[in-house]
Amino acid sequence: MSTFEKRAREEKKAEKARAKRQRRMDKRHIPAAAPEIVSAADVIGDVPSIAHVMRSFQEGPVRRTAAPIPVKLFVGSLSDQTTSAALGEHFAPCGPITEAIVITDRASGASRNFGFVTMADRRDGPRAIEALDGSELDGNRIVVRVATESR
Repeated sequence: MSTFEKRAREEKKAEKARAKRQRRMDKRHIPAAAPEIVSAADVIGDVPSIAHVMRSFQEGPVRRTAAPIPVKLFVGSLSDQTTSAALGEHFAPCGPITEAIVITDRASGASRNFGFVTMADRRDGPRAIEALDGSELDGNRIVVRVATESR
């Protein structure tokens, strides 16, 4: 590499450093922007007054606005003849059901004698367990528990 090329490279490097210093100096002299003032109503919409909220508590129970959280129940000791429809009908008196399924063997299609019932609201789960654990379905006493993840 020639001396001319080295000097050109060093000059380019020095020019970059000068430009960087100038940008820093320019940033220091820019006045700070005024903070934007935002009200709670702008962020979350119409906010009810404390008096209004207290009145609504006195009128009755607070109505739930969020969607109910489902609960999945394990049902064991099922009969070979139990179908998903029959399982759903057996749990229907305890609350709304999202899904009822009897697990079958992939190869033979035979029942594996257990299933799962998904209740639409988790508050119905304990009532269903209390009412149906040990009850009889298609000639067998069934076991009802809260489902846990398999490992």
